[in-house]
Amino acid sequence: MASDTPVSAETTEPNAAMRIFIFRSEANPGLSAFGGDLAGLRLPPQFKPWRAVGAVAPDKEPPYKLSREVIEAAIRKQGFQLFRLGKKG
Repeated sequence: MASDTPVSAETTEPNAAMRIFIFRSEANPGLSAFGGDLAGLRLPPQFKPWRAVGAVAPDKEPPYKLSREVIEAAIRKQGFQLFRLGKKG
């Protein structure tokens, strides 16, 4: 049975790891973000449209050697964490 509840990073346990969604800005190439919900409702509107490109399960490490703790703290505080990947040298 399908649920009408949106997929979200919210957890019932304060120290439980969350599902993190990965987005890319179509308006600003190279800009990406982590968010707490699949719809990206709290992502900065000035960089819309955002395209969901992946997710990180609660038991997995985020890509690019980024800190899960820092990402989750930013999502809890402001709803997202922006990031850019450096140019390969």
